[in-house]
Amino acid sequence: MFTLNQLAGFVAVAEELHFGRAAQRLRMTQPPLSRQIQQLEKELKVRLFDRAGRAVRLTPAGRAFLADARRLLHEAENATLSVRRTNSGQAGIVRIGFTATSAYGVLGGLLGTARDRLPHVDVVLRELVTRDQVEQLSSGALDLGLARPTAAGPGIQSRRIRSEPLLAAVPQEHPLARGEGPLELARLDGADVVTYSPTDATYFYDLLISVFRAAGVRPHYVQHVSQVHTVLALVQVGLGIALVPSTAARLRVEGVEFREVDLPDPEPVELHLMWRRANDNPALHALLDLL
Repeated sequence: MFTLNQLAGFVAVAEELHFGRAAQRLRMTQPPLSRQIQQLEKELKVRLFDRAGRAVRLTPAGRAFLADARRLLHEAENATLSVRRTNSGQAGIVRIGFTATSAYGVLGGLLGTARDRLPHVDVVLRELVTRDQVEQLSSGALDLGLARPTAAGPGIQSRRIRSEPLLAAVPQEHPLARGEGPLELARLDGADVVTYSPTDATYFYDLLISVFRAAGVRPHYVQHVSQVHTVLALVQVGLGIALVPSTAARLRVEGVEFREVDLPDPEPVELHLMWRRANDNPALHALLDLL
């Protein structure tokens, strides 16, 4: 079987039509180059060049082989670059899970960073609640999660990437839809409130319970749902008020007013990067280094 060195020698001679110039271009002497061409012709069982003194011409077989030789050299070069990029994390695939609201805050910046700094890394996106992200990170089905902080176990590593305020989402015609300054939490005592599922949206459920409990407020919970956009849809039809992360305001739901809320912790909502500590995907770690 012929070698890449033989192919490179053949292409150089075919382009220069001169063994001396081709050898100089390849930074070698002429005799070894001539031997390479002879070995290649022996391997292929065809004559690639007509030699008449110092003049060199491609034979019909040589002309036909030149395109294939160039293609093979190009593919070999690409394969070398690809494996080097993959080893260094500059190429490959990163599978990223994200929560619905993170798509409006952090996800766009993350994808922009990957596109600009790791252009040969393919990103596969999956919208999942935090619980499902943790399960898929643990099983290896996901590489990276944009999720709410949770007790994920010793195999999962996390890093806070964002914190943000809670806003009150209020039906447009509700008396609390407008007012001076931040909304005092005490005004939600006994009010109809749309809140989060204790099983499918555990983070926000626990957060709101602790916020209301610390303020001594007892709202009337009318519905428990898992997704922020569902919460806003129920607010829109007047079912009640809700506390939502500030990024939810970017959804611009008609008929819903957003008000700041007076809380001891001005930014209680956290979003974390999560990944499996044992994940050896170089592209994942290259992306983490950039974030």
